Amino acid sequence: MTLAIRRVDKLVATSVLGSLVGVWLVLTGFDAVTHFLGQLGKVGRNGYTLADAAIFILVTTPRRAYEMFGFAALIGGLLGLGGLAATGELTALRASGMSRLRIATSATGVVAVLIVGVVILGETAAPWGDQLAQTMQLRLQSGNLGTTGSGLWARDGGRIINARGTLVRNTGDHDTVQLADVRVFTLTREGQLSRLDRARTADHDGRTWVLHDVRSTTLDDNGVHAGTAAREQWRSSLNPQVLAQSVIQPQYLSMRDLHRNMRYLESNGESPGVYAVAFWTRALYAPNVLVLVLCAMPFAFGTMRSGGLGKRIFIGMLLAIAWYFLQKAMINFGTVYGMPPLPANLLPATLLALVAWLHFRKHA
Repeated sequence: MTLAIRRVDKLVATSVLGSLVGVWLVLTGFDAVTHFLGQLGKVGRNGYTLADAAIFILVTTPRRAYEMFGFAALIGGLLGLGGLAATGELTALRASGMSRLRIATSATGVVAVLIVGVVILGETAAPWGDQLAQTMQLRLQSGNLGTTGSGLWARDGGRIINARGTLVRNTGDHDTVQLADVRVFTLTREGQLSRLDRARTADHDGRTWVLHDVRSTTLDDNGVHAGTAAREQWRSSLNPQVLAQSVIQPQYLSMRDLHRNMRYLESNGESPGVYAVAFWTRALYAPNVLVLVLCAMPFAFGTMRSGGLGKRIFIGMLLAIAWYFLQKAMINFGTVYGMPPLPANLLPATLLALVAWLHFRKHA
């Protein structure tokens, strides 16, 4: 009996794996080609070359693969079981006494194995690639801005600006960018340091930049002079709109970076906002995908006899789109009405799991 079960698992796993990988490559490739065509329109601006466009697509491919895996797992699972149905093997499995839940669990098991690597990809290569791509886009928009491992760097006339962190803050009706741990180096015409300003944060109030909790150090012929200020206006030509585009979107950050930004905002009495939503979305990525695939299998059993390849793909796309909008609606609903991000992210998966449990219990 143990040997028979292992052979069945291998049969289902092989069929689902082949379909899943094929769909995954197609979806990721299509998304990459679409964005590559968009990058071609930027070639020639500020030294942006065709090679840069190709590198941009290459380094963002891990993130695209991460985002597309859930849809590929759903459609691939339906196609995999469809292939077994087309050859009569699915019918044979059902006739031998295997329940729908048992077959669906075997199909979901393949996804569970693959998703370990996908999560690692989303926490390592994907954030690294997005940061590199953001640097390339920032250079395209402004030759005076750049990002490195030590944060944002900018040249503003005779001053060099470094912000160790860039945060997105919600001001009620829109999101704004806040610079954190700011250093402003003022240089003489000879390139010598004449002043150093260090501020906890920097915000743009619509007219000018404002530094908060400033510590200033001035160097002149009379020595070194230090001073502090709780709030100080900062005249800078930094464009807040261009700067906003330089901030990597929270959903593209790693969980470690998201958690660090959440702690920083909470320590200053501010709501973590979009960072908390993105953190719990990433943390629950694997359970959400597994629940989605498992819950899609009952639809597959009901359509395999009469539906062809096109019908199965249509069902998979319909379920993926419905799930996407359901999850986004629940998260937005929770954000508007003050629901914590964790239950807002858990609720859609819990509802789907309940529906699947009732179905499998009815057709046990």
